[in-house]
Amino acid sequence: MPPVPVLEARDEFTYEIPRDESRGMRVAGILYSTPELLGGVRDDPALEQLANVATLPGIVGAAYAMPDIHFGYGFPVGGVAAFALDDGIVSPGGIGYDINCGVRLLSTRLTVEELRPRLVPLLDQLFRTVPSGVGSKGGYPVHGSEIDEVLAGGARWAVERGLGIADDLRCQEEGGRMEPSLPGEVGESARKRGLRQLGTLGSGNHFLELQVVDEIFEPALAGALGLSVGSVAVMLHTGSRGLGHQVATDFIQRMDERRRREGTVLVDRQLSCAPIASEDGAAYLGAMAAAANFAWANRQAITHGIRTAFEAIFSTPWPELGLAVAYDISHNMAKAESHATPDGVRRLLVHRKGATRAFPAGRPEVPEPYRAFGQPVLIPGDMGTASYVLSGLASSLARSFGSSCHGAGRRMSRHAAVRAFRFDQVTRELGAQGIRIRSASREGVTEEAPGAYKNVEEVVRAAEGAGLTRRVARLRPLGVVKG
Repeated sequence: MPPVPVLEARDEFTYEIPRDESRGMRVAGILYSTPELLGGVRDDPALEQLANVATLPGIVGAAYAMPDIHFGYGFPVGGVAAFALDDGIVSPGGIGYDINCGVRLLSTRLTVEELRPRLVPLLDQLFRTVPSGVGSKGGYPVHGSEIDEVLAGGARWAVERGLGIADDLRCQEEGGRMEPSLPGEVGESARKRGLRQLGTLGSGNHFLELQVVDEIFEPALAGALGLSVGSVAVMLHTGSRGLGHQVATDFIQRMDERRRREGTVLVDRQLSCAPIASEDGAAYLGAMAAAANFAWANRQAITHGIRTAFEAIFSTPWPELGLAVAYDISHNMAKAESHATPDGVRRLLVHRKGATRAFPAGRPEVPEPYRAFGQPVLIPGDMGTASYVLSGLASSLARSFGSSCHGAGRRMSRHAAVRAFRFDQVTRELGAQGIRIRSASREGVTEEAPGAYKNVEEVVRAAEGAGLTRRVARLRPLGVVKG
C-alpha cells in the first residue's frame, strides 16, 4: 500500500496535504476535520484519494475533503473539486454511483406527544407504503417512453401526476429538475432498472426517519423551515436507485475506453474523465442530469407515500397535518456555478461526492424563503444519534466552493460492520433509547449500526469550526425505516 500522505495542520479545523507531497499534484489537498475525527482517517486510503484528485487536469483552487471523509470510488466520499468549464474535466468517480442521492426534510404540525401513541402503527404503515430493500420495486411503475418524461421532468413530472403539489417544488435544489437533461444518453439497461423503482427507498444507508426537533440554534431560519422544539419532522434519504448506478457504470466504462484509446496515464484509473466540452463529457453531464431528475421524482413519489401513510393512521388530510417540504438537498452531483478565483469570477463545474452545497445568504441559487438566511444543509445521523439542519456561510465560498459535509460518514466498511455488530444487539440498544425500527433485512440494520459511523456531533462541530456552516436545529430519531 502506498504511504499515507502527510497532513499539516493549518488551524484548529484545517489540515493540508502540501502540493509537493505526492507526485503530480497540481494543487494542495485540504481536509476540514478535528483531532478526534483524524484518528479514524490517518490510515484511511481516502487521504491518498484526496491527493490523487489534486493531480487531475484543470483543477482550480484545491482538492477539498469534508469532515465525514471516507474511502470511495475514485474520489473520496466527502470530496469536492472544481474545474473550469472551458478547459476542465468531468469525472464520474467525482460524482459517484448513486447520482443525486439526497436528503429531504418534511415539517409537520404534530407534536411528539401526539405522535407517540401512533408511532408503531405509523412505522408499520410507512414500511408498507414505501417499498425498501435491495432491488425494491412496487412504488409507482412507469411504462415505455414515460421514463423519458421522468428523466426530463424530475419532481415536476411527479407533481403533475398528482404525487404532490406545486408548492413542494419551491424548496428543492434546482426546483427539483436539472437542465440540460439528455434522456437519450441514458442506456437501455439503466432505463429498465428505473421502470419499477420510482417511489422506492432502496438499501444501504437509505432511510426514512420520524424525528422530533430537540434543540433550536437559529430561531428565524428554523421558523421559516417550519421547525419548533417538540415538533415532529420526517427525514428521507435516497437517490436515483438502480438507474443512476447503471448510468455511472456505463459512463465509467466509456471513459475508461477513452483513456485506453488516448493512452492517458492517471495516478488512479478510477479517476477516468473527459473534457467538459468534449462529446463524452457533454453526454455524461446530460445523462447525469437525467438520473438526477429520476432521483428528484423518486423522492417526490416517496413524499406522496409518506403523506398517504400519515392520512391512514391519523384519519386526517395531510395538509392539516403539515407535511410540507422544508428542503431537499443533493449530494453526488456536479454543478456549473460561478465562483471567485484569483483569476476573477469563473464558471466552474463543482464535483461534490458525498458532499452538499452550502451557499450563504443572498446567493440566487438559495430558494427565496431561505435566501435571507443561507441555504439549509441537512445532515442525517445514523439511526441512533441526532440529525442536524445547518445553513451555509459566506466563508464557505472561499473555503470549499460553498460546500459542506453530507452526513456522519462511515468509520468502518459495511462488511466490517456486519462482522462487528449483531442485529439483536443493535435493535435492543436502539429500543432502549425509545427508537423503533423497521427494516427489509437484518443486514440492513447491522451494516448501518450507529457504531459503524463517525460521531455526528464532532462532524458538525468541524463543519461549523471550519466556517462552512452554522447549526440551525438538532433532531432526534423516534422511528426508522431502513432499506
